[in-house]
Amino acid sequence: MTRDPFVLGVDLDGTCADFYGGLRPIAAEWLGVDEAALPTEVSWDFPEWGVDQAPGGYEDLHRFAVTQRDLFRNLRPLPGAPMALRRLSKAGVRIRVITHRLFIKYFHQTAVRQTVEWLDSHDIPYWDLCFMGDKGAVGADLYVEDAPVHVEKLRRDGLSVIVYTNSTNRHLPGPRADTWGEVHDLVMAELSRWKAR
Repeated sequence: MTRDPFVLGVDLDGTCADFYGGLRPIAAEWLGVDEAALPTEVSWDFPEWGVDQAPGGYEDLHRFAVTQRDLFRNLRPLPGAPMALRRLSKAGVRIRVITHRLFIKYFHQTAVRQTVEWLDSHDIPYWDLCFMGDKGAVGADLYVEDAPVHVEKLRRDGLSVIVYTNSTNRHLPGPRADTWGEVHDLVMAELSRWKAR
């Protein structure tokens, strides 16, 4: 009898991809301000950038960024993320990418295409690609996530989560990782415990 593989649920934006750094120049263009005027330390809906005061707010900025500037295709990976995921995959971890990129209507095909192209162009291994807000529904053994709302929901549901540190989530308790090297080590430790069970 074969055992099901250990599944790692991995978020993309702010966890694997530098979403905040990639969105910043686009937000500056969209808002009509100098990029230097937008702080790099942000909280969850970008109030520091004044996005909530602009016509259409974040949804219109997001739509512009994805449909007019190919945001999801052009994001840089966070340092070490692709290699750490390759190493984990080679160690037998099943990578399940879970992203909530389809939360705005009418450009899902564009968002999905850019996501797959980004994953493939950075040689990020994955078996499953899930576009959904209820990340716990995918049944991973461990999650890596940065968004406070998702971390808190996963934990309320009794699921194990590594918080990938950025300015939006420093208030959350650990376990947390500041680098992908740390993610790798935490996942490997959990994999060892899982195998022992």
